[in-house]
Amino acid sequence: MSFQPHDICLRPCRRSDREACLALFDANCPAFFAPNEREDYVLFLDESPESYQVATAAGRVIGAYGVFRRGERVAINWILLAPDAQGMGLGALFMERAVEEARALGGKVLNIAASHLSAPFFQRFGALERGRVTNGWGPGMHRVDMALMIETSKRL
Repeated sequence: MSFQPHDICLRPCRRSDREACLALFDANCPAFFAPNEREDYVLFLDESPESYQVATAAGRVIGAYGVFRRGERVAINWILLAPDAQGMGLGALFMERAVEEARALGGKVLNIAASHLSAPFFQRFGALERGRVTNGWGPGMHRVDMALMIETSKRL
């Protein structure tokens, strides 16, 4: 399915989006997430995070992401795109909004916990690797901790 930017609506995640978000996770596993991470995502969704956002088009959820502040740290969490929505600029839109949201939260750095498979996506926006844990997300899925400096982030 092909989407145009004007077809996409961004809105806060609702409890009724839970199954659609889990379907996004499943569609991206094991390409970008380890299967054992699903349980963590379920717990995350069940906490009803108020700043988690979903993107909808043609009546379905095609992406999701959230920016959260915990103490002094501001981080992007659980960025997911439907496979048929990848490559259309939605990820870039999420990153642009994440930087704006991090800035509004007073963040100087947007922290990112990626996998070795998703890290190249974040590098495109200027994120730098700060550390790596072999099998950090599960067998064969290495955790890559990254930082995107808010003031020097690439404009999209």
